[in-house]
Amino acid sequence: MRAFVIRQGGPGTVKCRDPEDIDSDMNYDAIFENAVAALKDEQRYRVFADLERVAGRFPTALWRRDGDVREITVWCSNDYLGMGQHPAVISALTDTATRMGAGAGGTRNISGTSHPLVQLEAELADLHGKEAGLVFTSGFVSNEAAISTIARLLPDCLILSDALNHASMIAGVKNSGVSKQVWRHNDLDHLEEMLKKAGRERAKLVVFESVYSMDGDIAPIERIADLADKYGAMTYIDEVHAVGMYGPRGAGICERDGVMDRIDVIEGTLAKAYGVVGGYITGKAALIDAVRSYAPGFIFTTSLPPAICAAAKASIRHLKASSEERARHQRQAERTKAVLASAGLPVMPSETHIVPLLVGDPDKCKRASDMLLEKHGIYIQPINYPTVPRGTERLRITPTPFHEDGLIEHLADALTDVWHALDLPLDTPVPMEDGTVRQQIFRAAGG
Repeated sequence: MRAFVIRQGGPGTVKCRDPEDIDSDMNYDAIFENAVAALKDEQRYRVFADLERVAGRFPTALWRRDGDVREITVWCSNDYLGMGQHPAVISALTDTATRMGAGAGGTRNISGTSHPLVQLEAELADLHGKEAGLVFTSGFVSNEAAISTIARLLPDCLILSDALNHASMIAGVKNSGVSKQVWRHNDLDHLEEMLKKAGRERAKLVVFESVYSMDGDIAPIERIADLADKYGAMTYIDEVHAVGMYGPRGAGICERDGVMDRIDVIEGTLAKAYGVVGGYITGKAALIDAVRSYAPGFIFTTSLPPAICAAAKASIRHLKASSEERARHQRQAERTKAVLASAGLPVMPSETHIVPLLVGDPDKCKRASDMLLEKHGIYIQPINYPTVPRGTERLRITPTPFHEDGLIEHLADALTDVWHALDLPLDTPVPMEDGTVRQQIFRAAGG
């Protein structure tokens, strides 16, 4: 009897044999082997590079393979500002670990809350101008736990979710068990149509992101807030790719656009621009207390270690006071876009620091990534389905303040070599609403 894999009800759903073929000797190993084989057949199997970052030499890392060690340059880190290696962050982490130990000792309900975590939550509330903050072990957990809990607590709640929301937000929507509707990405007419149909009397939660990490576009936050006010809805925004990066104190796009007070819940991460790990939400004290008291993803998870909390607090405080990192970052991101576009490479239009290059083929996307690493010492992870729609496979480049002009020129030369070797298209793609792309010539000078 041979197990087989099908997709049913979503990407990667696994089913074993037809029920009529199942006997008492089910081959469990074959089920998992075939599940992995299906990913390989579809060019969706992911291979992790064994990398060792070198403190003080960001974005340099050591790549280990088959006993060999090579220096490479990382071009796809979400440590956007290199704060994971900032002296103040490392000092806070090591000093606190020396004083308080490595771990948290358990959940906050069992072991209490470490003082650095109390300070971190106060720092986050201040950052976003909210009454309170709540820290989780990751950005995924904060979205899943907060969205599902808030929606369950609201009577007869309807969730209105942007079509391109992150998997963590989708998990929160799904696990809430409440009714949901998906509005076309950044389509305010479609959102208003849904809000109007739901009626002012019904509880509604609009969930969306500020920066969409695969395309680098930005939500029309103020206009979404206007619609929420008009139709009596709550708003929940994911700022994970924006906190630390935008606004006078690094509080994100909401701060940059002057709309923090218009959003009910602002969610963020400590693992990207702040260079550490963890997720959080901020909002009114009553809402934060309710999530703290009801969310299983918070209640039953060991809290972040004190040293991590101290490091995150140090990073936030530094970026509240310093705009130098953000200014240097924006310059290098814009320069990267311009240099790559001038080389004729397919830079997808992006409003932010995200620099996506369309490949459009899963096999060639993986081969391009491998060739960049093996031949040119450049690491850029391929982005394939289901992270992005089929046919829009891409390399996602994230410049940092430490990617100097010489590294950008080297990147352009390496990409040009790979593009010619794999016979990849050199026109720039424009994403369409249905997830497909059309091609048009685009140059940095002409836009």
